Amino acid sequence: MNSKKNTIILTIVGILLAIIFLSPFYIVVVNSFKTMKGIFIDTMGLPFGKYFDFGNYPIAFERLDFLSAFKNSLIITIFSTVLIVLFASMSAWQLVRTKTWYSNLIFMLFAASMLIPFQSVMLPLVSLMGKLQFLNPAGLVFMYIGFGSSLSIILYHGFVKNVPLELEEAATIDGCNIVQTYGIVVFPLLKPITVTVSILNIMWIWNDFLLPQLTINKPEWATIPLKMFFFFGQYSKQWHLALAGLLISMLPVVVFYFFAQKQIVQGVMAGSIK
Repeated sequence: MNSKKNTIILTIVGILLAIIFLSPFYIVVVNSFKTMKGIFIDTMGLPFGKYFDFGNYPIAFERLDFLSAFKNSLIITIFSTVLIVLFASMSAWQLVRTKTWYSNLIFMLFAASMLIPFQSVMLPLVSLMGKLQFLNPAGLVFMYIGFGSSLSIILYHGFVKNVPLELEEAATIDGCNIVQTYGIVVFPLLKPITVTVSILNIMWIWNDFLLPQLTINKPEWATIPLKMFFFFGQYSKQWHLALAGLLISMLPVVVFYFFAQKQIVQGVMAGSIK
């Protein structure tokens, strides 16, 4: 009886949490199909009658210059994530296998760097990158590698400890050099945590606004979050177009998650088990 009662309570709590979690998404969806006046008159209501306006989407698509912004976001996200995964996995592997005091010190420095707020270093960083003529997409990728490596190395570090050293020794006996040992033996075994690290970095880089705003200084280089900012002026805010643009910008991530959800769940589960 108590078990059934607990199940009912947990179900009710789960439903309430789901409603709370999904309510912002509901507001975005329904209001993206309304006129500006319709949003102010009835924010929570469904878009019926004269306040329904599907034209928000083609206008937002055009104003965002979506194809160009999508290309920029995609290139920056892919390059940044691939390089973070590559450098972080190699670094973590060597930090685990190198049993010295300085390897532990380097790992602790990576962990400590996560405690430094980005806001405290952003202005000196942008100033330095400007002097180096590096305020462009390549510089943005370079900074993403720096900011994303600490967490990625920590995640890889814990996973690499569970990779049997005997496999690497066997590869060395078979004639593999250090690069071949990493590429053929070690990295394939890191697939579960690689999926987790990739998802975390993809979501962060794709949705990031502050660092591109500080780094990108040409409209043709703007990413989707930067383009979204154009709907919000000093004296007016085009909520109907902004919400439609927001849904358009979310679609690539939703589609990506739909096709990669199996790998995402496997990566999270394997990472938690390890």
